Amino acid sequence: MKIVVTGTRGIPAIQGGVETHCEQLYPRIAAMGHDVTVIRRTPYITPQNRLSEFKGVRLVDVYAPRKKSVEAIVHTFLAVIKARRLNPDVLHIHAIGPSLMVPFARLLGMKVVTTNHGPDYDRQKWGKLARTALRLGERLGTRFSNKVIVISNVIAGILRDNYGRSDTELIFNGVEKPVRSAGREYLREWGIEERPYIVALGRFVKEKGFHDLIEAYAASGLRERCALVIAGDSDHPDEYSEALKRQARDAGVVLTGFIRGERLNQLMSYASLFVLPSYHEGLPIALLEAMSYDLDVVVSDIPANRIPELEEDDFFPAGDVASLATLLEKKNVAHRATRTYNLANYDWDEIAARTVDVYREVCRYK
Repeated sequence: MKIVVTGTRGIPAIQGGVETHCEQLYPRIAAMGHDVTVIRRTPYITPQNRLSEFKGVRLVDVYAPRKKSVEAIVHTFLAVIKARRLNPDVLHIHAIGPSLMVPFARLLGMKVVTTNHGPDYDRQKWGKLARTALRLGERLGTRFSNKVIVISNVIAGILRDNYGRSDTELIFNGVEKPVRSAGREYLREWGIEERPYIVALGRFVKEKGFHDLIEAYAASGLRERCALVIAGDSDHPDEYSEALKRQARDAGVVLTGFIRGERLNQLMSYASLFVLPSYHEGLPIALLEAMSYDLDVVVSDIPANRIPELEEDDFFPAGDVASLATLLEKKNVAHRATRTYNLANYDWDEIAARTVDVYREVCRYK
């Protein structure tokens, strides 16, 4: 089959949950013998990822404006036109904002699969107009896609209850079991190679709740006993991200910026605790990654985070800084508390195979 993918900023090594999802998924599908092209957004192309191919996946770069309110929709419109020229068997559109273009793609004669990664209109960064557009994208994607993939039971319920679509395909996000790093050179750069530390990962947007984590860390009295390290940055620097960085500096928090590869491996391999204080998620890959390192976790109690592999003592009420501070103190961060999680539901090879089955169903390939 010939598959074209849009809705993502791109791959490889581009920050974001959808981007991580695509980076793991499509090389596996290409390795199964399928022709896969991922259309990338030009603002995220750097000298390090200026490639025409990645692990068997073709990469095509299409213009996108560097403005968060119109970036996805303008790019996806142009990407759909590009996809029509590539003549795919399936166009796969990720996320509900880009799904505004599903009817356009169908009018151009393409068969469309969408993956709904979550109700992005709940993200705190969006204004009223953007939230309305995202809700419309969810509606149009759900109504006009040949097939809809959802990454959690929560999202499946939203589409069933709000739009009456009960034939969605539930395919979780995945995670690879890592080979832990034996090195500590990167930790030494930050002065944490011999010190217990808490780690958090993600983009610097309000719904990730990092401001709550920093406040709770400062209030908990843990600063003398352990460090707090937040790995990530903002896609579009704004007032919130700049204020977050000032708050972090004042609280003595280590900000590494966006990291991947061996640097991230070292950071996760020696952490004492992982924290996810989000107000909004789909199915958080960062949490699955922490679990793959057998890390103890502290997680906000939003529905998307309540996966069955976690325990009740891992959760705190989203936005409740006092409860988060109490739970941080309760977890013994002075010593790495190793946990074992059953991650059988999150196997990328199985996820790739099931995604191809969806494509075959849409195309009536046997």
